Amino acid sequence: MSIVWTFPGQGAQRAGMLHDLPAHPMIAATLDEAGAALGRDVLTLDSAAALRSTVAVQLCLLIAGVAFARLLAHRTRPPEMVAGLSIGAYPAAVMAGTLSFGDAVRLVELRGHLMEDAYPRGYGMLAIIGLTQHDLQPLIDLVNTPGSPLFLANLNGLTQLVVAGAQAALQRIELLARQHGARRCEMLQVAVPSHCPLLAEPAAELARAFADVPTHAPRCVYLSSSSARALWRGELIAADLAHNMARPVRWHDTIEVARERGAHLVIEMPGGSVLTRLAAGACCRWTAVSADEHRLEDLVWLTDREPAAD
Repeated sequence: MSIVWTFPGQGAQRAGMLHDLPAHPMIAATLDEAGAALGRDVLTLDSAAALRSTVAVQLCLLIAGVAFARLLAHRTRPPEMVAGLSIGAYPAAVMAGTLSFGDAVRLVELRGHLMEDAYPRGYGMLAIIGLTQHDLQPLIDLVNTPGSPLFLANLNGLTQLVVAGAQAALQRIELLARQHGARRCEMLQVAVPSHCPLLAEPAAELARAFADVPTHAPRCVYLSSSSARALWRGELIAADLAHNMARPVRWHDTIEVARERGAHLVIEMPGGSVLTRLAAGACCRWTAVSADEHRLEDLVWLTDREPAAD
């Protein structure tokens, strides 16, 4: 059986998430390494005020994910698969050995600035629960205009979808979705229109920055949540990372690929449990847990009881 580690995207951040990591020399070393790459103390990034910045949010999710994953790998064994949602793809790539942590920190800082500078205000993302893509897409097409764009951004579950676009379009789609049977609509803590063509130009600029960064073939299965398939070459993963901000997230399909590859234990890295709930809802034949809701010792025990994959 296989173990897959998942890394969450924006919306999973919370104040104090770096300060709340386990007190351990490996965690401290990772925080220091990130600080050296950034040239500043990373523990200033996770205050409530700081997390109003897209740059700080993305850096916190990267750093927390890598720090905890390194500690878990030290205490037990690394996973057979990794997958990350949006910014979560970066710590996944680091733990797969494709990208160095220092390079990831610098690229994520640039990524956050590019996204924030492109859309400093007036845009966002809305989660819509209870409608299928077939139900929702005609409503998106009705709302979407050049002056008030709207796109399907995340397919997190069969009836758990996210749209991205202008605030006026988000308000209109929320009203229409509720009228057409959506159980719940919720604005995400994301201040930019991620995973849609609105970010094509920032993605192209980030891809140019990746051209100077060394990458390596992954040492475990790297599952792209943009293409919902395994990628095995460093340059393909680099392209996946650079462009994922402008491509829809196919998380439901990605988790299905992990299941088909024999995943039996799914562990979500800090900081959240949304991916854990999605995994639990997608399959009843595996165990899905989050680092934020379980002790490190419990995660070690769950990992150690799983037979190693052939």
